[in-house]
Amino acid sequence: MTVQTVDRRVDRVLDKVDLGPTPMSAHSALIIAPSNDGWTDPFLLMGEELVNQPGFEWHPHRGMETVTLILDGALEHGDSMGNAGVLGPGDVQWMTAGRGVIHREVAARSEHAHVIQMWLNLPSHQKSVPTGYQDLRAGKHAVHTEPGVLVQVISGETGAVRGPAVNHWPILGMVITLDPRAEYRQVLDGSERAFVYVIAGRLIVGGRTVRAGQIAWSDPVSRQGDPTTLTLVAADADEQAVVMLFSGRPIGESVVAHGPFVMNTRAEIAQAYRDFHSGRFGSIPRHTRLPAGA
Repeated sequence: MTVQTVDRRVDRVLDKVDLGPTPMSAHSALIIAPSNDGWTDPFLLMGEELVNQPGFEWHPHRGMETVTLILDGALEHGDSMGNAGVLGPGDVQWMTAGRGVIHREVAARSEHAHVIQMWLNLPSHQKSVPTGYQDLRAGKHAVHTEPGVLVQVISGETGAVRGPAVNHWPILGMVITLDPRAEYRQVLDGSERAFVYVIAGRLIVGGRTVRAGQIAWSDPVSRQGDPTTLTLVAADADEQAVVMLFSGRPIGESVVAHGPFVMNTRAEIAQAYRDFHSGRFGSIPRHTRLPAGA
């Protein structure tokens, strides 16, 4: 039986904002700016970084999850849970900060790391879940193929495949590569907000042209969760398109963010700082205390 779906539209297309060099990276850009939570919920922010030296040294998080995609180079990480290692091109790091974690992210082996990192919100009843860490290696992603299309599923389920990520708020996340003029149709729950970020190439999303460095948003269309379809078509005749497609149902709660903490009230932010300074986030294990770029 064929399920009838409603075609999704794109509500807005935004350019990433280049910030230039920062004390932590050679070049930084904002893809999802933390300015209007009602337009991006459950996605809080997303940035692109070219990390060399010194990188993002030890810092805390609470109340959210981070998803980091390695585009090129090597990213070294370590955290107060005792995890340490190096991620390479195509790898994804999914970290649940939950009740509190301290971690670091630096370029490994004195190289560079070209990364995209997104912050995902957690609902109030999951802000203090146990911290967690997942290395989702490039060769371990679930894969769906169609003529001219490669879909690497990181999180959630599409068709007959399910991504390896375990998360607390249901998120569909994938990286899609389309050959020139190829078309891909993704079925999405109508209650979810979706975005498509173009890493390379140019494509038509829901009837609108989107180029590399732009993000296209498709807002929820049905509270009942009726099935909808978002259509992607690679627009260039001689160039592949590579995109991130993520979707999730808005949480619909107040968001109070300060520095590395994302909670629901200012009082909870103050408590997060007290807990961090009193050592309740744990300590930095000595075996992860590696020289930056070692």
